[in-house]
Amino acid sequence: MTGTSTPATPMDPREELALHLPAMRAFAISLTRNVAAADDLVQDAIVKAWSSFDKFEPGTNMRAWLFTILRNTFYSGVRKRRRDVADPEGVHTATLFEKPAHDGKLALNDFMVAFNQLSPVHREVLILVGASGFSYEEAAEMTGVAVGTVKSRASRARLRLAELLGLEEGEEFVGSDAATMAVMSRSAIRAA
Repeated sequence: MTGTSTPATPMDPREELALHLPAMRAFAISLTRNVAAADDLVQDAIVKAWSSFDKFEPGTNMRAWLFTILRNTFYSGVRKRRRDVADPEGVHTATLFEKPAHDGKLALNDFMVAFNQLSPVHREVLILVGASGFSYEEAAEMTGVAVGTVKSRASRARLRLAELLGLEEGEEFVGSDAATMAVMSRSAIRAA
């Protein structure tokens, strides 16, 4: 050994894509609120990403690039399905889940019911800056809005979520997983 190191070979984007699948699936579920639709959405986004790897700039944030493709695919589908029957009361959504058996599942169920009552843009921003760990700046770039708009949406979404959960000012939600806690917590947001 001569003491010199060789630079690390960058990971092939096609191999790196697999590392982001769980996060993409979680984001897709938050957008669609339906596991089967989320899986279809992730598959569509992967096909688009795969065919556009020549447009990906190595050294940039692949996760943000993939989330942007997934988000754009979702909203393109929403625009195409505007005439579909909505489920604003969550009647159909409520039938998709089994009643929880213990306190943690009950808390998560309460959270999901409240979370699903948020508007799509509020759900999206909480998932991006809370559960997925993107900075306000990264979320702003992915959604195509100003950083201040992302901050405002996150704040309003958290206030509305706290209201829907019946939390008093300053009271913390006792959730069952780290992602739920990150969505509710202002401190989960990292500044870039």
